[in-house]
Amino acid sequence: MSGEPAVSARELVVRYGDFTAVDRISFSVRRGEIFGFLGANGAGKTTTIRVLTGLLPPTSGLVRVAGAGYENGERAIKEKVGYMSQKFTLYNDLTVGENLDFIASLRKLEPALYARRRGELLELISFKKGLDATVQELSGGTKQQVSLAAAMLHDPEIVFLDEPTAGVTPAGRDRFWRLIRRVADAGKTVFVTTHYMDEAEQCGRVGLMRDGRLVAVDSPAGLKKAVFPEPVYEFDPVVPLSFSELSSFRAHEAFSFFESYGPRFHAAAASAEAWAAWAPRLERQFRIRPIAPSLEDVFIRVVEGRR
Repeated sequence: MSGEPAVSARELVVRYGDFTAVDRISFSVRRGEIFGFLGANGAGKTTTIRVLTGLLPPTSGLVRVAGAGYENGERAIKEKVGYMSQKFTLYNDLTVGENLDFIASLRKLEPALYARRRGELLELISFKKGLDATVQELSGGTKQQVSLAAAMLHDPEIVFLDEPTAGVTPAGRDRFWRLIRRVADAGKTVFVTTHYMDEAEQCGRVGLMRDGRLVAVDSPAGLKKAVFPEPVYEFDPVVPLSFSELSSFRAHEAFSFFESYGPRFHAAAASAEAWAAWAPRLERQFRIRPIAPSLEDVFIRVVEGRR
């Protein structure tokens, strides 16, 4: 159905014995959306992706991926999705062509369809080295682009990218995200996990996981507004703070949030009254200016639980 979300989960639970890795999460992803999935290590992101890609049946709850669910069999889901893991999965000692040939054989692609898709995808990623280049010759960023092409050989409706730019240079990350936008512009749904907040800013919406639970879903701008309804300031200390001083400011009655941000600090006022009472004294110790909160501030406050 054209109006059906690309991905939906309702009351999704995954347990390993007595441990609950994913705890009753519900959300949906629109078709053609770039959806970011953020959380600390162990928050349940990769487990959720394994369910959504047909690799792990849920303990309970309902899942729909491109119109297919586990009631249709795991293969029905796998045929609709492409998956690129956080670890590079192509064979270094094979050529690019040999890797793609191998994946096409696993997907049982017809030769004519495979040749067409391979040409389209290599053009999409602007690959110039030739199919006889070995993977080990490629830069980290180019390897990731080839890996993305491999994940999309069978023309999936949804592409899952699990930490796709880990270990890639900033320039390589920028090129990869230009490629992600081109994939989405072509009508694909992109579901991506990342630890880089500048990458998360480029997503249409972002879901935040903490301890197996989905604690927030919204656009980056919407998350900032919801998580920081109070004024936010940048504090530039006249004299660097000691660790004990930082701890005291985190517990200070003037602040509902006080965290390091490079050599400076981002802080949110606990209340207008507390701020008015303390600002004159704080201005002796800091250069203070109002700012908009960053997505990193949101992550620290919500995902790391520093409220």
